[in-house]
Amino acid sequence: MTDILILTHVDFCPPGHLATVLDREQRDFTVLRTDLGELDGYDLDRPKAVAIMGGPMSVNDPLPWIGAEVDALKHFIARDVPLIGHCLGGQLLARALDAPVHRMPYTEVGWQPLEKRALATDNPWMAHLPREFSIFQWHGDTFDLPEGAQWLMDSPWCPNQGFSWGDRVLALQGHPEMTEELVRVWLTDWAHLLDETQPSQQGIARMLDDLPRKVRALNQVAEGFYRRWLDLAF
Repeated sequence: MTDILILTHVDFCPPGHLATVLDREQRDFTVLRTDLGELDGYDLDRPKAVAIMGGPMSVNDPLPWIGAEVDALKHFIARDVPLIGHCLGGQLLARALDAPVHRMPYTEVGWQPLEKRALATDNPWMAHLPREFSIFQWHGDTFDLPEGAQWLMDSPWCPNQGFSWGDRVLALQGHPEMTEELVRVWLTDWAHLLDETQPSQQGIARMLDDLPRKVRALNQVAEGFYRRWLDLAF
C-alpha cells in the first residue's frame, strides 16, 4: 500500500493525466477498482491523499459497492484527508456530504466553456485558473451543493461544475484527467451514445479538432488542482 489512493470504477476511466503527474513527481500510488470489491479490507486510515475517478454508473444505481465507497469517503472526510473527485467521483463526494445527485434532462458532452464564479476568485483551488476555461465533459447526472460548500464554477449546461468543502475537498463535474488517448478511445468506443442534435453535446469532429492543443490546456487546468491536492497532503 502507498500513501496516495486512487479509486476507479471501470477500466476506461483510469487516472489518466493524474497518473502522469504522480509519475513525474516520483510519487507511488495505489489504484483500486471499487466496483470489483478491491476496497474491501483496505486500511482506510492509511492514505494521505485520495482521488476518485469517473464511471458510467450513477450514484443512485442500486450497486452494493457504491454505499461502501460513500462510507469510505465519509471516513476520509472525517480524517481530513485531501480529496479530489472527477465526474462520478465528484458526485460520490457530494453524496458523502449528504447532497442530492440527480439526472439532468440532457447529457453534457465535449469541451465545454466554464466560468470561475466571482466569489471563488480567492479560493486556493482556483488560483491557477483564468476567469474562463474549458474542461472535457461527459455526464448525464449532476450534484447539488452540500451544506457549507463553496460553489466554484459553472457552465451553460450544468451550473454546478465544482465545489470545495472545507479546505481539503474538491468535487468536479468534469474530466480534467483526460489525455489525447482517452478522448479518442471514448469517442470511438462510445460514439453510439452520442446525439449531435442535442445542443448540450459537441459533435465528434469538433471534439477532435485541434485535440493536442485542447489537451495541453486541459493539462494545465488539471495540474493546478493536483498540485494543491498534493501540497495539502505532503
